[in-house]
Amino acid sequence: MRKTKGFTFPKIFPPPHKPPLMRPRPFRAYSFVPFSPFAMLDPTILTLGGIILGIALIERILERWGVIDLMDQFAKVMRFILPVTFYSALIYFFATFMF
Repeated sequence: MRKTKGFTFPKIFPPPHKPPLMRPRPFRAYSFVPFSPFAMLDPTILTLGGIILGIALIERILERWGVIDLMDQFAKVMRFILPVTFYSALIYFFATFMF
């Protein structure tokens, strides 16, 4: 009687070539955005601030020129516009700024 020889699967088929496992180097990422004053340089806020500053300068120039009636009209309008603009810009800033 002849003796049979058994083969296992890995001996018949060589294992596929696997590249060595390369792990990425760990790195630490820091974000200074919430603590940076440059985070407040939002174009919308700057535009609103520039418009209000321009209107205030126009009011002062009209006062210097002696056009008191027109300056009073500006003052009445700004008495309403300034608080509304300030609070809406503040709400916009906190709604869009991610902490």
